[in-house]
Amino acid sequence: MTMTITRPSTTDEWVTLAHELGARLQPQVNDHDRDGELSVDAFNLLRGAGLTAALVPAEFGGGDATHADMGAVLRALAQHDSSTAVALSMHSHVLAFQLWRHRRGMDASGVLTKVANGAMLLSTGASDWLGSNGTTVRVEGGYRVTARKAPISGCEVGNVLSTSFRYEDAPDGPSVIHCSVPTDAPGVRIERTWNTLGLRATGSHTVVFDDVFVPDAAVALTRPADVWAPVWNAILGCAMPLIMSAYLGIADAAVAAALDVVRGRSEAHVTLGVGQMIGAHLRADDAVRAMFAESDDLRFDNTDDRVARVLARKTTAADAVIETVRLALEVSGGSGFSRTSPIERHLRDVHGCLFHPLPSAKQVTLTGRVALGLTPVG
Repeated sequence: MTMTITRPSTTDEWVTLAHELGARLQPQVNDHDRDGELSVDAFNLLRGAGLTAALVPAEFGGGDATHADMGAVLRALAQHDSSTAVALSMHSHVLAFQLWRHRRGMDASGVLTKVANGAMLLSTGASDWLGSNGTTVRVEGGYRVTARKAPISGCEVGNVLSTSFRYEDAPDGPSVIHCSVPTDAPGVRIERTWNTLGLRATGSHTVVFDDVFVPDAAVALTRPADVWAPVWNAILGCAMPLIMSAYLGIADAAVAAALDVVRGRSEAHVTLGVGQMIGAHLRADDAVRAMFAESDDLRFDNTDDRVARVLARKTTAADAVIETVRLALEVSGGSGFSRTSPIERHLRDVHGCLFHPLPSAKQVTLTGRVALGLTPVG
């Protein structure tokens, strides 16, 4: 039976709900950051409130939120609990890709219905990239796969892995199979390897596939290995606005904390620092808003030109959110450097945006290649 979800009808209502849930999660955030433990209770709360199914169309029992609505939810949630928001963005971008497929007439009903019923999706895409990894052996009715995939945010609370495996001996040469694998499939296990500077409570551990059977029906795509495929244009166009929304929420929280520290002061160096911080914050906000505007609520065409713009804006947003939080630390003075200040955690957490695709050097190269009429990756 599909879960019953009371659907907000406006962006403001979605944001209000996210803030209400975030306020309930916030008292435990520092404990989870210190211990490096994902909050299972947080994701149970998000599921129960319908946030994990917010993007699912109403016809499948979901929240009927827009792409931009979901970005606003992630931004609001991150102001309270950045690790949970970033982990939720991983699920949300896989779901957004399925919704993009649905809006182009492809059958995504199975995944959309599962999510409406409480399933949470996991992604290994960033670590897999063009070549993927692992070994794949063709067997009757499907494949046997062995691999290690990391990091996989939220793997302790997810149900379905959206992943890929390298198929070196494919009939047409080295290939990659894209497929879905249930987390409870025989041979799938989690190794607790996540121990990082920031975002310590995302539960982004390693998932091990040990001779796991993948039936033919679970394979969505087979493509040549190590070369660009149009599917990346779609995935990145769905993902980057959502992921960067969570990091923008971290910057929001840092700005608010810094302003609380210096409110009422008028020294020139304080007003200068605050002005610089606000400018960086606006640059981040503008870049993320532009990504959503061009998304056209997941109705965009998956062209190379468009993904080059998405990734360029991702780099702009990443640079700006990091600069925003750095300036928040500087503005707040020595108090922001203390672990009693939320800004200390915000500074650690916001640097996670550097490691989502594409890192700056690769993005600039890709954008340059596309501008010159070349394939995105050579």
